[in-house]
Amino acid sequence: MNAHSDTPFEMNSEEVLRVRLEVLRREHRDLDEAISALVASGHADQLRIVRLKKQKLALKDQIARIEDQLTPDIIA
Repeated sequence: MNAHSDTPFEMNSEEVLRVRLEVLRREHRDLDEAISALVASGHADQLRIVRLKKQKLALKDQIARIEDQLTPDIIA
């Protein structure tokens, strides 16, 4: 067993969520850039663009769910 504290097996759940959040944000940006490039090319396949936009929206939903988990509830 590795004794280093930076191994994934020793990350707490908040750290795991933060890493996942960053990965999802990066994927979201990549999809945004891919969509922009397709549109700018002038040879864009509309069906492909629609699929990419749906993937991007799904990522946005996942990002929002994780952000909600990481944000403590504020009791009014």
